[in-house]
Amino acid sequence: MIRIDIEKKLKLYQGQRILKIAAEFPVGSITKVYGPSGAGKTTFLKIIAGFIQPEKGKITAGAVTWLDTSAKINFTPQKRMAGFVFQDYALFPNMTVQQHLEYATNDNAWITRLLEIGKLKPLSTHRPEHLSGGQQQRLAILRALAIKPKLLLMDEPFSALDADMKTTLIGELRSLFKDQGTTALIVSHNQQELEGLAERRLNINTNFHE
Repeated sequence: MIRIDIEKKLKLYQGQRILKIAAEFPVGSITKVYGPSGAGKTTFLKIIAGFIQPEKGKITAGAVTWLDTSAKINFTPQKRMAGFVFQDYALFPNMTVQQHLEYATNDNAWITRLLEIGKLKPLSTHRPEHLSGGQQQRLAILRALAIKPKLLLMDEPFSALDADMKTTLIGELRSLFKDQGTTALIVSHNQQELEGLAERRLNINTNFHE
């Protein structure tokens, strides 16, 4: 179980608001995170991953405390070991597709399976500049999966994919998450995009969780 209770000040063009979220995410659950632009969806994911620290809060993963501002506990992103798919992909320009995955794991069989899932095996020697936006996005997803994370945080991970590829990849991920027991939080503006994948929802705008 991932338990989160955090408060973070957000500076927006219309002023300041406080991102305040208290939620629990069972092991193996898949949650769609949604809400209006500027509500703090990306900030929320980065707080969980350890890239941003809230002014106040606590995050626990099972019996391990990742963050407790009152006790001055704050695990680094490396210690939290969450997979993260960034909106801008954050790929390494000088690394090939294959090297991106080898950077995360030395399990060759797993790398081969990921390349097949992402339909990138024929492009394994290509660098990001020679990939389309959709191919780069798929690589970002595969790299996040390469460490076999127990927690996967995805920020608009399907925005650059066409309908057929999106459907195929979501089907593959559904099976993969089940096999790995992965807990996933997926930010998406598209209400229909994650139907059949995410069984839970978190509305950042109203802090409503179901």
